[in-house]
Amino acid sequence: MSESNYQTRMLRVVRYIDSHLDQDLSVERLSEVATFSKYHFHRQFSEYFGIAAFRYVQLLRLKKAMYELAFRSHKQVIDIALDNGYESSEAFSRAFKKSLGLSPAQFRKQPQWHAWQNSNLTIDHMREQYMPATYQIADVRITDFPETRIAVLEHRGAPALLPNSIQQFIAWRKLNKLPPSVSATFNLIYDDPEQTPAEEYRFDLAAAVAAPVADNQHGIVNKIIPAGACAVLRHTGSDAQLGNVVRFLYNNWLPQSERNLRDFPLFFQRISFFPDVPEHLIVTDVFLPLQK
Repeated sequence: MSESNYQTRMLRVVRYIDSHLDQDLSVERLSEVATFSKYHFHRQFSEYFGIAAFRYVQLLRLKKAMYELAFRSHKQVIDIALDNGYESSEAFSRAFKKSLGLSPAQFRKQPQWHAWQNSNLTIDHMREQYMPATYQIADVRITDFPETRIAVLEHRGAPALLPNSIQQFIAWRKLNKLPPSVSATFNLIYDDPEQTPAEEYRFDLAAAVAAPVADNQHGIVNKIIPAGACAVLRHTGSDAQLGNVVRFLYNNWLPQSERNLRDFPLFFQRISFFPDVPEHLIVTDVFLPLQK
């Protein structure tokens, strides 16, 4: 068997797990997906990815459940449990508390973002190593982005606390009946989190609006994404890979393009979201504003 074929079969298993967290993910089923012998699959998976298959499934189910608890307040705990492959809310609570030290209800009421990040590190590192974002110059296109009025929640401070701002912004959107299906979602990226002191980090959460937002108690302000040329690269996959996409635009595409940057920050348009879609199917357009 060629190395590329072996890798293809392994990655097919990972994508299958991503898309079927509510179904049977036993060694027998996963070995069928990979077309490997069930007597050897668990060792093959562990040796290839550096993590046992059952542990990977457990971490991914917990990650999706954490996102739903934090950002999908309309979902009942029992529905979150069943949608992530747990037989009951009790089984879900036991697994959740064992991993994070608090119950799903406690996490929903007061999320512990430090525990959240630690739980996700293993998944993010594995994806970065085995499912890297790779692009070619030809993948970048030039577009004329139209002037777009946006309502913005300005996150200022540690990137680790960004989920608090996301919760606040989602609550405002619900209150104003501006879900992503109605109002396009953007992020304005001012700083590199790896190069910026945590207390100085800036990140805008934004939704397209038809008219200016009135003064409010939610911290929402009015801004505009100006019309102009942009280089745009579509990324399909985990948010953990977005840093690589940005580096590709700055380090690979821009030097050969002979274009100059415009005085406006890089921004994202969120097309689809985790946990509404599996993590490997998240779609994000990355825009680099250019001079004419």
